[in-house]
Amino acid sequence: MTEDLVGSVLVLKATRLLKSAGVPDAARDARRLFSHAMGVDASRLTLTLPDPVAAEDAAVFTTLIARRQNREPVSHLTGKRAFYGREFAVTPDVLDPRPETETLIEVALRSHFTKMADLGTGSGCILVTLLAEVPCGQGIGVDLSPSALAVAARNAQTHGVVDRASFHCADWLNGISGPFDLIVANPPYIAVAEMADLAPEVLQFEPQMALTDYGDGLTHYRRIVTQAVPLLLPDGRLIVEIGPTQGDAVSQMMTQAGLCHVTVTTDLDGRDRVVSAQLAGFTPERRG
Repeated sequence: MTEDLVGSVLVLKATRLLKSAGVPDAARDARRLFSHAMGVDASRLTLTLPDPVAAEDAAVFTTLIARRQNREPVSHLTGKRAFYGREFAVTPDVLDPRPETETLIEVALRSHFTKMADLGTGSGCILVTLLAEVPCGQGIGVDLSPSALAVAARNAQTHGVVDRASFHCADWLNGISGPFDLIVANPPYIAVAEMADLAPEVLQFEPQMALTDYGDGLTHYRRIVTQAVPLLLPDGRLIVEIGPTQGDAVSQMMTQAGLCHVTVTTDLDGRDRVVSAQLAGFTPERRG
């Protein structure tokens, strides 16, 4: 076994290649892809790096690094992404679950729900997470993409909520029957003028229909708010993820639609991330 087929050497060379390709966090990605290629849990990686690597395993790793050099997302290479303490299957048909979306989960879990709808469910990470956290809850995932719905159903099965989840191919709430005490959505909110500024991992590899409305970024909020209000139970909540500059505009939409207790919540970076509102009659909970 040559030195070139030692784990630590392979990872070092891969890190240099990724850095030269402009990949952010090159060392982290090299280690993650090595762990995946070797079938080794990330927690044990440091222990195994000094070991020799079989030629066929090294070839798999080299192929993964070449794809990452082309800025293909790590999640597409491994087929999975962590979200709210769980691992979700992902494919190029769905938007990658992102840490900032966990803010929406935290807001949704502040009050009890029994029946919910997740609009534009994609991987199902929001729906599945909320049902896993609320064992008595039931929910539906709605998406225009049959391929995305298949991924969401797979994740529901993996995390043991498939018996409390159903999936519908629809354009937002068209044809969906309520009522719901919780409606959540993470719609495409990137304005078409902002698309060129996205990282290659996003612009080239994630589904554009999940990223932009090909307009001002607010098109889908207008439809969601209008459609959601008639389907909310008394005291029901509407919660949406937003881009960091959209808090005022989306809040105004909800107020004009007759919702109250409109609140903008920031993410861990201090950016506006979630707008929530309720029908009249809701009594705000005490905040610690």
